[in-house]
Amino acid sequence: MNRVYLLFGGNIGDVPVTFKKARELVEKKAGKICRVSPLYRTEPWGMESNNFFYNQAVGLDTDYSAETLLEKLQDIETHFGRKRVAGKMTSRTLDIDILFFNDEVIDTPRLQVPHPRMHSRRFTLLPLNDIAPGLKHPSKNKTVSQLLEECDDPLGVFPMNDDEQTES
Repeated sequence: MNRVYLLFGGNIGDVPVTFKKARELVEKKAGKICRVSPLYRTEPWGMESNNFFYNQAVGLDTDYSAETLLEKLQDIETHFGRKRVAGKMTSRTLDIDILFFNDEVIDTPRLQVPHPRMHSRRFTLLPLNDIAPGLKHPSKNKTVSQLLEECDDPLGVFPMNDDEQTES
């Protein structure tokens, strides 16, 4: 059994509802969800957009390899209308990133784990810290909590209020 940490992101449509339905599909097609962070509303990172993003970290237990899991997650993104533009960050209905896969370091043309930019993104570290603060980054040799403490990302990441949380 593999323990995986994912980050859901999106800024098009009713994202909290999309996340809820996507988690159901992840459980049906990829494995057992064991942890879910609260939702955060975040300023767009690395792109121009009038829409704030939503982000949520998810812990998953799966029997699949990292490559097979990636394929399943990309199928789920496509199911929710994700359109990829090569080499460009764009607004999206759903993005699912693999942040950690056990304590493995994976570097292939299709997949890099741990996620190569997670340590510089507050919108990734805050929700991940909610569900796995002591998880150690295998190549940086620091916990998620330590990475968050050191993160100098200036963009806003705002926890959603309780009423908004119940939608997800």
